Amino acid sequence: MKRLILVVAALVMFAAAPVHAADKPSDAAALKGVKTGRVVWDISMANPESLALFLSVVRETYDDLARQNVKPEMVLAIHGVPVKYVRANRDDLPLETGAAVDKINDVLDDLAKRPGIRIEVCSIANRLFGVDNASIKPNYHVVGNTWVSLIGYQAQGYAVVPIN
Repeated sequence: MKRLILVVAALVMFAAAPVHAADKPSDAAALKGVKTGRVVWDISMANPESLALFLSVVRETYDDLARQNVKPEMVLAIHGVPVKYVRANRDDLPLETGAAVDKINDVLDDLAKRPGIRIEVCSIANRLFGVDNASIKPNYHVVGNTWVSLIGYQAQGYAVVPIN
């Protein structure tokens, strides 16, 4: 019985292990001739649990591009309710959102350290949701209007991917 439990535990651990880069399928057809992956993520998803999940996929997308020798150039344009999640002090948020908001910030903080990443936070959304521009983390960039950012980055050849 003890041996059966060990085998089952090993199988569960194997099934739950992350997929290694060598195990992932290739995106070679889509990336043929592509040297730089330019994308602006249009982030307005209000549900913190869902947003944390989607931001994890953004990070995986960065890693997938780099793994396939494509230089990631990404802008995360945050507006709407999520501006409340990226403040230095989030003590006023509902307690039940704490773990998800922490995950959002962990992923964003990790991304902010990577080359080719810029995180922008909309000052209009900050005003509308009562967030002081000065309370946004210093490694994020408060901009006048993230919709203007979307227009500008798209004109520069960035793909726009909505997360809402």
